[in-house]
This record gives sequence, C-alpha cells and structure tokens, in this order.
Amino acid sequence: MTRSLATVDAAVCVLEAFDADHTEWSLSELARQVGQPTSTVHEQLTTLTHNGLLMKVGRGRYRLGWRLLKLSSALYGSVPWYGPAHDAMNTLARGTHALAFLAVLNGPDVLCIARSVQGREGESVVGETQFVLPAHASASGKLLYALHGLDLPPEREPFTPRTGPFPWVQEAALIRSDGLASTRDEWSPGTSGLAVALRDARGDVVCALGLSFPSGRWAHSDTLVRRLRDAAADVNWKLGHRPPSPQ
Repeated sequence: MTRSLATVDAAVCVLEAFDADHTEWSLSELARQVGQPTSTVHEQLTTLTHNGLLMKVGRGRYRLGWRLLKLSSALYGSVPWYGPAHDAMNTLARGTHALAFLAVLNGPDVLCIARSVQGREGESVVGETQFVLPAHASASGKLLYALHGLDLPPEREPFTPRTGPFPWVQEAALIRSDGLASTRDEWSPGTSGLAVALRDARGDVVCALGLSFPSGRWAHSDTLVRRLRDAAADVNWKLGHRPPSPQ
C-alpha cells in the first residue's frame, strides 16, 4: 500500500469512528479506538479539521464538521428513493418500537446507510452502530444477496451456533419466493431481524428496509412482518413500482 493510500485509509478510519453513540472524541480516546499512534491520529485530526470534515469543540475534543452535511445532502439529493425510504423507516420505528434501518449492496458489502430507534422499547440489539453488516447473518444481507442472485461469501464467521443453519441455495430461493428475509439469533444471541425490498419504477431493488429487535419479540413477528410489508408497499408505490396483478 502506498503512503498516500495509507493516509487516506487512516483518515477514513478516523471519520468512521464517529456515530450516533460517539459524537465527540478526544485525541487519546480516538487513538485507542482506531488503534493508531497518537501522533498519527493528531495529524489526521489536524488535516480533517482544516478541511472542514471535523470541527474542534470544547477542550481538545472533536466532532463531525459541517462540510460533511453538505456532502451528505448532495448524495441524498442524487438518490430519489432516499427521502420516501427514510420517512418510512422513521414511521416504522415509531410504530413497531423497534430498530428500523435501510441497507444497500455496495459490491460485496452490505452497508447500513440509515437507522432509526425512534420510540424503541426494550434492550438494545446488535448492529445498532455497525456500518458494514454480515451478509450471511443479517436479514438485509441475506435479502440483498438472494434478490441479486449472489452466493454468500465463502468465509462466513460463525457468530453463534445458529449462524447460517440452512443451505444457501434453498434459503435464497425461499427469500425470493416470500420477498422476505429473516434471522433469529444468527448474528448475536437475543437479536432477530426482518427485511424486505424497496423497488423503483422498473422493479429494480434499490435497498432493503428492515427491523432488528430482541428475539423475545419473535412470538409477535407476524405483526412486525405485516407492518414491514405495508411500509415497503407504500414506498414502492410512491417510487412508481406496480407489482404484477396475481394471475
């Protein structure tokens, strides 16, 4: 890896340390978090602050800078489905009292691009802060891989004894048939998930809309599935997708 590429990677690592649960960092805290020398992190912080990607607040603490908001606005403005999908995600979170999220496929990676815990009840669940989700152990990952006709990565971390309990060919076929993917204690004991697809006017899958919730609520999963499907159908209609009439 060239020095310039390593420098960019280090800067990205610093930026990704900021999330909803970690909105501010001190130099020493951030160095421990990213596992880099303090001198290296200080250099990254200075450069990122100078370019407006970070801002310095309080006594030696840093938070994300306003320039990122401009960049994110430009990104969201270029994605016509994001607004309706984001609104549906928030409404779904409030209505189900569960973590709702949007996820997309970026090459082989499943990325959680938005999440909402508005009105959530109960304990927290795994995945509340992760950006990259495991394709083989998350509902959104399984959904997106199945609908794009992809094989799961050959190296699959066995997070729990329930990780990947079924042959993928059969499971993918069932997901495509049902239009729904689910996981139960596959990524972490006590966490379950559901995901359905959002589609544009051409019928192409644009992202996954999903829920993550304590496995103790699995007994009520039918209600969650209904709410999830209804939310997706409403977004799909707004995006111009018209499912074929049943024969």
